[in-house]
Amino acid sequence: MLRPIALAVLIGLPTAALSTPPPSEPAAPAAEAPPSASDGSTVEPPADYAYVERTNALDTTRRYTYDAVEWVARRVDGWFGDKPFEQGGKVAGVIGLSFLWRQDEGFDWLTRFRVRLDLPNIREKAFLFVGRDNEKEVVTDRPEGFTRREQLLQETRDDQSFFAGIGSQVADVIALRAGFRGGLKPYAQARYQNSWELGRRDAIEFKETVFWTVDDGFGTTTALNYGHLFEPSLALRWNSAATWSQDTDGVAWASSIGVYKDFGFQRRLSLEALINGETGGEAEVSEYGVRTRWEQPVYKDWLLGELILGYFWPRKDSVTERGQSWAIGAGLQMRF
Repeated sequence: MLRPIALAVLIGLPTAALSTPPPSEPAAPAAEAPPSASDGSTVEPPADYAYVERTNALDTTRRYTYDAVEWVARRVDGWFGDKPFEQGGKVAGVIGLSFLWRQDEGFDWLTRFRVRLDLPNIREKAFLFVGRDNEKEVVTDRPEGFTRREQLLQETRDDQSFFAGIGSQVADVIALRAGFRGGLKPYAQARYQNSWELGRRDAIEFKETVFWTVDDGFGTTTALNYGHLFEPSLALRWNSAATWSQDTDGVAWASSIGVYKDFGFQRRLSLEALINGETGGEAEVSEYGVRTRWEQPVYKDWLLGELILGYFWPRKDSVTERGQSWAIGAGLQMRF
């Protein structure tokens, strides 16, 4: 088990960020108290007195979203047994809205969501998941930092699809998943993930995912991360990933190095240099550039906003000269 300081290094966050609790189940809105007399005593409300809920559109939206997902989870859990949902059942998810403008591609926006269902009647063996995201990145288990959204690359609506399935953490370092995506197209994954300390301030993480789809056959995604902690609120991180499948001629690879500064209360600033390409492709180095990102809560601790600014040098093939392009991204994430 890694110490918190090593874990902070690996995920690119200082230790102060680890103390921030995850968003809890949305609480029921507080009711307005009955009116009081001038002497401070409570005045008995009339029979038709209506308590006013202190809430707003954001709290209501999150509450309704959570309730709807939990309602589905309870019904599905009932298919597997009679154990009450209150005995260990829970749901958690995120809904995201992102905007992107690139000088060489124009403006685009996309929505995505992911939900995990822990059901009491199968919790000891498996969990369920459902969502909508980039189909290829979900199947190949592409690291978050190298997704098209994070690299400020545009996506089409055809890149997005719904997915759902079942997963199981069969060991501390081994997880299995199987499901359907994009209209009952099956896929499966087996993931090995482990971390090691190299000292008080250094750590590495290795992740290997073997996947299978009808279209791509078998493939693998390998990710290696190294982190160094300068101080509790400042870290350096180097990430790399490579994906290969039977349907491709080469290996899609990416790498980044950057510094990450935490200002507390989920406010973070990062500056990174990144590069990506594909062996055997028309341009072995498809793009390199720099990006800076600011993240902070917009409302309470569960509605998060981010702003990303990048400058890139893309190249489509070996004949075309390498171009230059500014890119701006913005996004909101609601956790529930």
